[in-house]
Amino acid sequence: MSATSTTAIALNRFGLGARPDQPAPERPKAWLLDQFDCFEPRPAAIAVLPATSTIAGNLSDYLQMQRQNRRQSDGGMPGQPTRRRAAGYAPLSMDGEAAPGGAAMQGMPGFGQAGAGDQAERRDPVAQARRFAREQARSYYMGAVAARAQTALASPAPFAERLVHFWANHFAVSIDKLTIIGLAGQLEFEAIRPHVMGRFGDMLQAVERHPAMLLYLDQVTSIGPNSAGGQIAAGRQRRQKPGLNENLAREILELHTLGVRTGYGQGDVTELARALTGWTVAGLGRGAGVRFAGIDGEPGSFVFAERLHEPGTRTIMDRSFAQQGENQASAVLDHLATHPATARHIATKLARHFAGDDPPAPLVARLEAAFLKTGGDLRSLYRLLIEAPECWTPQPVKFKTPWEWSMSAMRALGTREMQSQAVTGLLTQLGQPVWRPGSPAGWDDVAASWIGPDAIMRRVEAAERMAGRTGDMIDARRRAVQIFPAALSDATAQAIAHAESPKQGLALLLVSPESMWR
Repeated sequence: MSATSTTAIALNRFGLGARPDQPAPERPKAWLLDQFDCFEPRPAAIAVLPATSTIAGNLSDYLQMQRQNRRQSDGGMPGQPTRRRAAGYAPLSMDGEAAPGGAAMQGMPGFGQAGAGDQAERRDPVAQARRFAREQARSYYMGAVAARAQTALASPAPFAERLVHFWANHFAVSIDKLTIIGLAGQLEFEAIRPHVMGRFGDMLQAVERHPAMLLYLDQVTSIGPNSAGGQIAAGRQRRQKPGLNENLAREILELHTLGVRTGYGQGDVTELARALTGWTVAGLGRGAGVRFAGIDGEPGSFVFAERLHEPGTRTIMDRSFAQQGENQASAVLDHLATHPATARHIATKLARHFAGDDPPAPLVARLEAAFLKTGGDLRSLYRLLIEAPECWTPQPVKFKTPWEWSMSAMRALGTREMQSQAVTGLLTQLGQPVWRPGSPAGWDDVAASWIGPDAIMRRVEAAERMAGRTGDMIDARRRAVQIFPAALSDATAQAIAHAESPKQGLALLLVSPESMWR
C-alpha cells in the first residue's frame, strides 16, 4: 500500500475527513500521534457556553415550580422514560413517581410542533414541560450541538475529536429525558474531553459523578432503605416507599465496564446500587428521601449525601468493599475499570470502530493485553490502533454514521461553522440526532443500522442541498483529489466528470462510496 493511500486512510478512517485548506500529512502515523498533544480539551467554541451551574439552576427552578403545582393540584410531573423496558424499567419522574412519556419533547427541534398557548400551559403540566423543553433547547442544547460541530469541523486534531465522539457514545445519555436536554453536552465537554487522553478509570469516575448521568439513570432517586434519610422518608411517604434505583448500577456493569454476559448477576447489580446510594446532584436531587438529606452545594455539582447511603460492606463479584461513604462506590469503580472483562469489552469496541464491524480477534487480543498491562491507559490503546495493520487495510471497513458523514461532508466543503438549527435539523433528518440515542447503549456502530435505502436517500437529499448552497465555486473534480489523495476510484472520477453541472458533480462526490465509507 502506497504512502498516499495511507494518507487517505489517516484522514478518513482515523480522522473526520480531509479539509481542502489543510495540507495532507506527509507522515500519516506521525500526524495521528502528534494529535495527542495538540488536542484541546476546552476549545473556544465550548469554553463560551453557559456553565453547568447556570443550566442546573434553571432546571432547579423549573422542578421547584412543578413540585408546587403538584402540591396544589395533586397531579404528576411529565417526564421521559430512560429505562429499557426489556430490563424491567418503568418511567420515573424526578421525584420517583410514575410519569407519562413522550409529551415533553414535542416542542423541540425535530420533535414536532409547539403545544398550547400560555394560559393553557399555566394549567397543563404537560404543556409546561413542552415549554421548558423548548427553552432548554434554545438556551443550551442547540448551542452545545453547534459548538460540538464547530469543533469537529475546524479542529487540527480530528483523530482526537473522533475519540471524543466514540467515548461520548460509549457513555451515552439522551435528551429524550426532560432533565437532560440542557446537560447532555456538558457530560461530553466536562467528563469525556478532559480524560480522552488519560486513563479509562478517571473518565469512568468523572462520568458516573456527572449530573447528566446521575439524572439520566435516576441515581438521584436512589435511597438506602436502611440509611438515616431512608428511614425518615419511609415514615413520611404514604403513596410510595423510598428505595434503591438500580439503573445506574446496571448500566455501569452492562455497558460502561464489564459488558453483557461477563459473569455478574442480579445480586451484583443490587449490591452496586447499594454502594452508589448517596451519590446525587446538588439542587436537583429531590427524590422521596433526598429532601431529608440536607444537601447543599452549587446547583448541578456532585455531592455525596451520607444520610442516604446504605450502611454496610458490599460484596460484588466475590470481592468485598468495606470502604465507608462515597469511597465505597469509588472503590468499586476503580476495580471495574481494570477488570479483565472491561479490558475485553473496551478492546472489542475500539477494534470494531477502527477495523470493521466484525473486529479482528488478534487486534482485540492486543488491545486487551495493553489495557491490562497499563491499567487502562488510553494513549497506549490509541498508539496500538495506529500501529495495527488491521486498521490500515486498503478496502473500506466502516460505513459512516450520519454524524460522521455530515462532519466529513462539511469538512470537504471547507465549512468551519454551522448554525445550530442547521446542525440539529440535518442530524435529525438523517436519523442520528445529537445526544438522543434510543437507549443507554448509545448509537449502533455497525453498517446494518445505517445503510438502508431510506437512510441513503436522505443523505442524497442532504448532499444536493449542500452542493446547491455552494453555487459554482467548487470544482468537484479537483476537490475529490484533495480529500481522497490517491484513493479516488475511476468510477467516482468518471461520474463527477460526466455530471451535468458543478453542483451535481459536487453532490455526487458527497455521496460517493469514498465519502460514505471509511
